[in-house]
Amino acid sequence: MQPEYIFETSWEVCNRVGGIYAVLSTRAASMQKEHKDKVIFFGPDFGDHSNLTFKESKTLLKGWRPKGVRVGRWLVPGKPIAVLLRWDELWAEKDQIFGHMWEKFGIQSHAAYGDYDESCLFAYAVGQVAESLYRHLDMPTTVMHCNEWQTSFTILYLREHCPAIGTLFTTHATSIGRSIAGNYKPLYDCFDAFQGDQMAQELNMVSKHSAEKKAAHLCDCFTTVSDLTARECKQLLDKPVDIVTPNGFEQGFVPQGKEFDAARKRARNTLISLARAKGIDAKSTDMLIGTAGRYEWKNKGIDVFLESLTRLGNKTTQDYTTLHNTTPSQKQVIAFVMIPYLDRQDFTVGNVHVIFVPTYLNGNDGVLNLPYYDLLIGLDLTVFPSYYEPWGYTPLESMAFHVPTITTSLSGYGVWCEEQGCTTIDKGVAVIYRNDSNTDDVINHIVHTIEYYLSLTPRKVAAARKAAVELALKAEWQHFFPYYRQAYAIALKKAAARQ
Repeated sequence: MQPEYIFETSWEVCNRVGGIYAVLSTRAASMQKEHKDKVIFFGPDFGDHSNLTFKESKTLLKGWRPKGVRVGRWLVPGKPIAVLLRWDELWAEKDQIFGHMWEKFGIQSHAAYGDYDESCLFAYAVGQVAESLYRHLDMPTTVMHCNEWQTSFTILYLREHCPAIGTLFTTHATSIGRSIAGNYKPLYDCFDAFQGDQMAQELNMVSKHSAEKKAAHLCDCFTTVSDLTARECKQLLDKPVDIVTPNGFEQGFVPQGKEFDAARKRARNTLISLARAKGIDAKSTDMLIGTAGRYEWKNKGIDVFLESLTRLGNKTTQDYTTLHNTTPSQKQVIAFVMIPYLDRQDFTVGNVHVIFVPTYLNGNDGVLNLPYYDLLIGLDLTVFPSYYEPWGYTPLESMAFHVPTITTSLSGYGVWCEEQGCTTIDKGVAVIYRNDSNTDDVINHIVHTIEYYLSLTPRKVAAARKAAVELALKAEWQHFFPYYRQAYAIALKKAAARQ
């Protein structure tokens, strides 16, 4: 039982903010292969200056153009149809909408702050536009896939106004779980004692948690991206997932052959030029290390990564020379911390130089002017020592671009790598065991792994890079998309039972 049309929405459709952009944009090609131009993404419209991967069309979905809607293609592999929409006019109705959501579904919007209002009005507008398109298309068998708490109101709107559409809701990370972890509470040691509703009150997360929990309970198919987060959903949202849908990648994003070599050379030249502009005597033979992601100091392991670099740099010159059979001036470590809004001072410790790149790497940042992937390809090693990471797209992306990586057992992807029998850097990925109380061991393990990688011969480095991409190929969407087919079938079966 499969849908004729697949609708999908996220705040990150044509709008790169975090990992969900990578999930959707790389999955699009596999979806298009099976459902050509019957895959339609709904995203926020910020205008041409922001939606740089969107190209408007006057012919797609001809005859259907609600007010405030633009139709075009998302310029990623597969080039799926994208519908971008504005929700300005709903601001005047906000109190009535939120009041109705309280009366109908018990959503506690009264405690909202931050991005809650805008996200929920966007999601409500998506529901309206999706219903309009569904009726315009003569009501085909359709599913609507909603990603993260920001799209909760789409689930609720369709349940009330268009129940024939089968709905899927994916929480990539529960809002309350992320908040517990980010507030330095022992999420794992005390996991069974945490109650979602209670913690939402304590951490001032009532509105987001309320909307997310109700969407999880009312959708036709509730999914998440890893067994780690499935356990979290059951505990904190009081709702077991129907199916785990792991995140894949698409090799179409990775240059091949001579193009790969040229892209890697361009990236290294750009990064080394930045280092030289910072006053570092950088050489082409230096080891370039990187990390990237959202500015979540603890959850993303930024604190752990920086402390690891400090300890690495504090190694004595004699230790460094003996281990690597070279002098510090010939072989340096230059680390790039590519995290938006992490505005800190560059520093140098011993032979380790740390450069902060606190901006979104969309190719138009004014300094590097290359997108993230076009810089990632030039690195020698990446480090993502996450404390809270439901899946972990960044290490998978790194390996797909032939860059070995370090991650932890607290990331869904790290657990998947362990299941594949790959846990050391020789095999392309080092998976470090992490819990609530072994931070110091994690830091020392990272230092040791970087030192070990520095000591490898060019031949062994090449072998590690090959192993990284070979493992990444096992996580291509062609291997993971069947889980989505199962999810669509679950949603359609439940929707059919309502008719």
